[in-house]
Amino acid sequence: MAEKSRVLVIGSTGSIGKFIVEASVKFGHPTFALVRESSLSDPAKANIAEGFKSLGVKLVHGDVYDQESLLTAIKQVDVVISVVAQQQVAIQDKIVAAIKAAGNIKRFLPSEFGNDGERHHAVEPAKTVYDTKTKIRRLVEAEGIPYTHVVSNACSGYHLSNLSQPGATAPPRDKVVILGDGNAKETNRLYECVVVYLGIISPSGQIVNVLFMYLVEERTYGCICLLLMSFWERKIGKGLERAYVPEEEVLKNIQEAAFPQNVILAVLHSVFVKGEQANFEIKPSFGVEALELYPNVKYTTVD
Repeated sequence: MAEKSRVLVIGSTGSIGKFIVEASVKFGHPTFALVRESSLSDPAKANIAEGFKSLGVKLVHGDVYDQESLLTAIKQVDVVISVVAQQQVAIQDKIVAAIKAAGNIKRFLPSEFGNDGERHHAVEPAKTVYDTKTKIRRLVEAEGIPYTHVVSNACSGYHLSNLSQPGATAPPRDKVVILGDGNAKETNRLYECVVVYLGIISPSGQIVNVLFMYLVEERTYGCICLLLMSFWERKIGKGLERAYVPEEEVLKNIQEAAFPQNVILAVLHSVFVKGEQANFEIKPSFGVEALELYPNVKYTTVD
């Protein structure tokens, strides 16, 4: 039996965080969730926290901005997994400082979901987000903290709710908007696939602790919008009208949009127009493809 790690999840009630917590429990790790008191005033997050308790998760009240509570939480565990929201990536320097002060952490997984921060040509404001992730990587390395960076690329669970149609609350039934010409390739995964890997790599000593995990199932997919649309058309039994948005118009829309829509559009431009999740080769010098390590993992397909 592999050694089990005591795992702290920061950002536990977020859209990905709750899956990470559940996966950690599933793999038998004593699991702790950092929860802000203010979050419990939100009924939805309070319900998530109650669900954690029913799974045996220990709720630790604290805040990333409260170094004392953060340090107290970190001293109780072996592994820290950060899944803070995209706009909070920069505050992970506070987590790094607390981990360094605690001196007991065997593995740190910073919030790395989405594109690789070191292999992109994204426009602003997404560029700043990706560059900030890279700064956190360098900080972790400089502090000598054991780490694993998990680059999951696109999570189809995010795109499935509306077929990646900005502003839509449900999948379209008549018309779908496609950014660019639809020829850019991407990779995509369900949230479940991401948490499987996080559950496997969290125990200390299982893999080299300075390893990038690229969650890339295959690189032959076409545009995620087109792929999901083809699935959706089969489900609803009808074809959808395709409306293509030229790159020039996408860039103009990014400049004119307010936050956070401008960030979302800039990310979509990087993924759907530039195809920056599938335009480089994964080399041993910086990364490894997760399927090479875990070829027997079974997936729930998007279809």
